[in-house]
Amino acid sequence: MNGKLYPNHAMKRYMTGLDGLRAISVLAVIAYHLHLKWAQGGLLGVEIFFVISGYLITDQLLYEWKTFGRISLPQFWVKRMRRLLPAMLGMLMVVAMWLLLTDPSRLISLKGDFFTSIFYINNWYLIFHDVSYFESFGPPSPIGHLWSLAIEEQFYIIWPLLLLIGIFLAPRRGKLTLLILISAAVSAVAMAILYEPGSDPSRVYYGTDTRAFAILIGAALAVLWPSSKLNSHISSPARNVLDSLGVIGIVLLLIQIHQTNEYDDALYPTGFIYLSILTAIVIAVLVHPANRLERIMGCRPLSWIGKRSYSLYIWHYPVIILSSPEVNTEDVSYTRIILQLAVSLAMAAISYKYIEEPIRRKTLRGYLYSIRRSGYGSQVSLVTAMMITTVILASWLMGWQGWNSNSSASAVIDSTISSQEAVQPQSLQYDPAKATNQENPADPVTKDSSGSGEGITAIGDSVILDAAPFLEKKLPGIIIDGKVGRQMTQVDDVIDSLKSQSKLGQTLIIELGTNGVFNETQLRSLLTSLQDTRRIYLVNTRVPRDWQDRVNASIQKVADDFHNVQIIDWYTASANKDQFFYQDGVHLKPEGAEYYASLLADTLQQNHTY
Repeated sequence: MNGKLYPNHAMKRYMTGLDGLRAISVLAVIAYHLHLKWAQGGLLGVEIFFVISGYLITDQLLYEWKTFGRISLPQFWVKRMRRLLPAMLGMLMVVAMWLLLTDPSRLISLKGDFFTSIFYINNWYLIFHDVSYFESFGPPSPIGHLWSLAIEEQFYIIWPLLLLIGIFLAPRRGKLTLLILISAAVSAVAMAILYEPGSDPSRVYYGTDTRAFAILIGAALAVLWPSSKLNSHISSPARNVLDSLGVIGIVLLLIQIHQTNEYDDALYPTGFIYLSILTAIVIAVLVHPANRLERIMGCRPLSWIGKRSYSLYIWHYPVIILSSPEVNTEDVSYTRIILQLAVSLAMAAISYKYIEEPIRRKTLRGYLYSIRRSGYGSQVSLVTAMMITTVILASWLMGWQGWNSNSSASAVIDSTISSQEAVQPQSLQYDPAKATNQENPADPVTKDSSGSGEGITAIGDSVILDAAPFLEKKLPGIIIDGKVGRQMTQVDDVIDSLKSQSKLGQTLIIELGTNGVFNETQLRSLLTSLQDTRRIYLVNTRVPRDWQDRVNASIQKVADDFHNVQIIDWYTASANKDQFFYQDGVHLKPEGAEYYASLLADTLQQNHTY
């Protein structure tokens, strides 16, 4: 949209207000990936990008059709490739080199991600390999965010063809808009059908079929509201209405980014549809030449970020992933966040100025020739200095967070050992005063003290399996039913099985939430079915994933409504104790497993459960 579409093409108006909207979108995504709680809905920034892309690409194609009576598909595709591919390839090369030097095993494990990202089919690769965006363990892929670029590129390839067909089938604007909106409705229905409430939403989150409605809503807006046809000469009341709609829309977008949660059942598809329509309204305001919001949304800081939003999007995620500790039981480190942002902005600026813009505006041969012939020595020196500075900052970040070249491999090995081998008790003791912040705690259970575990049943996932040898020592006779990967949705069957075997005790410990979110309704239904149980202990979770806080909040809220339920606060007890965990940040080392078992046993003893 910046400059000529094709040779001898008339200049189109550049809509600076959209730069501000792009800036808001990418900053929301970055805040989400930094796990900032005030932007828990930052993933919606991707949806905003989809709507913007749908509008701009369709507006561009229709403008060419109106001006020349044709759409040059080869030139369109080449232009898109020159715009997107070089910057992404540059990022992939840097990430691959970094992993080759620091963690070769991790690089090998990501070869499928690299290959499918280059060919823009990464989202379907993740779907077919059941890779969760929300509930995966182990080191996250530093290029795991490229699924969204795959959807966009698939749209760029297919949409011009479909639009041409649509123009011939429905040449009138109203009919074409209706046809596009019907297609959007089909996509939204697909999301509604494929989404299973309370389950991992990754399938509908990744799918081109289930996310296309956002792009199509933007496309429909371009048919109804073409930027080249909008007139800046409108009445003062009309301008006030236009600006008011824009302000309200932007405020509502920010509220959604603040309040939305990726596990909210209402998000699929209702929330996404609402957000897409809201974004379309904001776009309609910002592209109108009479709007006065452009002064704010097009201000220099937002404009700078918006123009580089693509670069910032592709660079921020590998920077964050490769410079964040896998195990982190401490509070948010704002120093690390500031450094991560600085490196991301620096890499985005370098990519935009020295890769994207030159290649987009010239042929690669012409660009290389201009470097050789036009005195670029000072600029080359400048970019070299910037890259060296960036690498130094990134290296310092890596060293600071304690990265080592075998982290990925050791994470897999260590977590397997922790969940499958029976470990011997170590000397570390549980300190309830530190764990619960009580001023006058009862004496802790020591390694050698124990009570009867008769009548006590513990149900959980791999974490309870880690602690099982220590629980059996401290509570002889306890029944432990743990399974790797267990979810809350499976507990009813587990309880029925234990009942049929007469193994469900009158004291029940439930430890779940490690492997994914569950909602209040699921937990409330489970506890209601167990009202005859004398005492139920819910163990909250510590897991380095986005659902941790929601799981713990659900446990707290629901437990308050049941007289026979008490929370065991593992989240607080494990704070600032990175040494308890293996590299995945979830499974427990022997000393952590013993500490965990002591926490459970001591709580039961204080309540005279045995």
